[in-house]
Formats: sequence, C-alpha cells, structure tokens
Amino acid sequence: MKQPIIGYHLDELQDWVAELRCGHFQHVRHQPPFICRPWVVSQQGRSSMLGFELECKKCDAGAPKDTDNSH
Repeated sequence: MKQPIIGYHLDELQDWVAELRCGHFQHVRHQPPFICRPWVVSQQGRSSMLGFELECKKCDAGAPKDTDNSH
C-alpha cells in the first residue's frame, strides 16, 4: 500500500528514516550502486520528497505502527 512521507528522523546508526502517514517508518538510504536516492543526503532533497508515496510493506502485512524512541 502506498503511503506518503510526512517527516524524517535519524536512526541510531545515523541513517535517514522516512516517517509515513500510516505510522510506519522506512529507511531511505543512498548507497549507490545498489540504492540510488541522492535526495536523502540534503535537507532540501528530503524536503522536496515530503508527500512522495512509498510502498509500505508493513501496511500490507497489517503491522502495528512504529515508535521512535530517539527523541
């Protein structure tokens, strides 16, 4: 199920995590050549992707909402 990005936070390893409207989190890494998401590395890039829909496999699986304990 596609869900829009509503925010971001860094995980314990300093990798960016997208916060989805459904309450799930999804890592959004830029690790070429395997994963090419150059927009992740800048604040402007991340901001430009707010509202972009990512496929949420956790929704498809009926998983409970994620929680962020880093704040």
